[in-house]
Amino acid sequence: MPPTIDALKTLSSTNRSVHFSSASDEWETPQALFDELDRIFGGFTLDPCATPDNAKCHHFFTRHDDGLVQPWAGKVFMNPPYGRAIGSWVRKAWEASLDGALVVCLLPARVDTRWWHDYARKGHVYFLQGRLKFGASRNCAPFPSAIVTFGKFFSR
Repeated sequence: MPPTIDALKTLSSTNRSVHFSSASDEWETPQALFDELDRIFGGFTLDPCATPDNAKCHHFFTRHDDGLVQPWAGKVFMNPPYGRAIGSWVRKAWEASLDGALVVCLLPARVDTRWWHDYARKGHVYFLQGRLKFGASRNCAPFPSAIVTFGKFFSR
């Protein structure tokens, strides 16, 4: 059973400022947002799209590890690179859920894209109010964000 709407609504009021670079397709997950999602979903076990500097879980995959070819299990938190390959990451999240993983995704709310219609809308979608502030930037992201979950919510 997915978390309640009220539980996810609390995410909109959380300060979410962390480091990012607009020259990159990697938007580092705001720590406060991750902490709240980790609390709601009972502890993530894998971050498949990370660097050693921004990994949110003890177990993580880097670009070198290529999380797209690795098995995902348990409670997975995914904030994929937001470039052209994002559709492959969202497809992998959905496929991992079919194998029993719970995958919670932080995604740009690009509802006009093929990947959104092919995969994201198959999950539980929670649109975040306002726009996230990634990094030390004074400005918010130029796009809205959503939390998309795939798989069955299970407690610890």
